[in-house]
Amino acid sequence: MKEIVAIIRPNKLDEVKDALEELGCHGMTVTEVKGRGRQLGITESYRGSDYRIDMLPKTRLEIVVADEQVDNVIDKIVKTAQTGDIGDGKIFISPVEEVVRIRTGERGNEAL
Repeated sequence: MKEIVAIIRPNKLDEVKDALEELGCHGMTVTEVKGRGRQLGITESYRGSDYRIDMLPKTRLEIVVADEQVDNVIDKIVKTAQTGDIGDGKIFISPVEEVVRIRTGERGNEAL
């Protein structure tokens, strides 16, 4: 099993969520976060003054999937969240040793 953490633009959340549901990937955790990457923020003008905003709003998706689903999930996130502009986000993949469903005590892939 793998945990996929995707940092995406907030306005892409609904599209990504719908695309993942089409794959049968229903379970996810979504968090509103702030961050920055290579773009180092943006500069906006307000009433003639420039302001630097260096921590931009992003959405963090956390999904745990079986190993055989990883490539399909990543491809779907990239295709759906990609705009081609700086700030589209990143995807991180980490191994998951075990999953336990609290309600039933199921473990492993059955708990997903």
